[in-house]
Amino acid sequence: MEVRQLQFFRTLAEELNFTRTAEKVHTVQSNVTAQIKALEEELGTPLFDRLGRRVTLTDAGRRFQPFAEQALAAMEQGQRAIQAGAEPSGPLCVGAAESVLTYRLPQVLRAFRKRFPHVELIFKPYSDASLVLKLESGKFDMAIQMSDAPPGAAIESVRLRTERVFLVCDPEHRLAARPVVRPADLAGESLLLTEAGCAYRQKLDRVLTLQNVRPGNVTEFSSVEAIKQCVTAGMGLAILPAIAVARELRQNQMKALHWAGPTLDIATHVLWHKDKWISPAMQAFVELCKDKLEQ
Repeated sequence: MEVRQLQFFRTLAEELNFTRTAEKVHTVQSNVTAQIKALEEELGTPLFDRLGRRVTLTDAGRRFQPFAEQALAAMEQGQRAIQAGAEPSGPLCVGAAESVLTYRLPQVLRAFRKRFPHVELIFKPYSDASLVLKLESGKFDMAIQMSDAPPGAAIESVRLRTERVFLVCDPEHRLAARPVVRPADLAGESLLLTEAGCAYRQKLDRVLTLQNVRPGNVTEFSSVEAIKQCVTAGMGLAILPAIAVARELRQNQMKALHWAGPTLDIATHVLWHKDKWISPAMQAFVELCKDKLEQ
């Protein structure tokens, strides 16, 4: 099995198109076809189905994909380890949830680029369900996650801070004037929530389930900004980190309710896979996050 075969496999699994794969790996299509065929013969099973012009991964191909990603990531890490000196350099891909990416990381990015100009820092959003796979496969070097605990024994982490999480509404909402709001008060209320995998959304869901509270209409959003717009339009209640709604609270566009239920606050961690080589760029990023984001 050759490294080039794994590189072709990885690209074809992403593109699902032989022509685009050949363009991305800078070769001719017939070479991609030959290398994939040789890899399939060595493994003794088809990795792709060719359905006319369509290409799809077989079940074997899907099972093989994370291992190919890991092998290539390990080689790339080894090359960087040999080439890297003490000065941080090279690409660094960091996954981050939208709230952290939008409201916490700009100050980190600004300081990091000033101190370490030779590092190509790349931030990418993710869903919590895909995070471990992206760290295992090397698609992310590191990630920043809002969660009370790291997602699995294979993940190393450094806890940075606790983020306050508010239940918010527009100032005219019927609950806005209440001295306290308990979980039972949310029965029948319209909720504007982040997607189900979000850690602070999960905390609210658990509270309502344990106390047998059934809200009214629940609308899910992939965008925090969209939730905020709907809250200020009077469409319902939302649960959001304090950093995401600070401006709206100052300008009296929203009201933070006096929540009397179990805490909704959530911890923020920086994460990486336990088997990953900690490059100078990764170490510098962790230290800068601790400097800028720790409480």
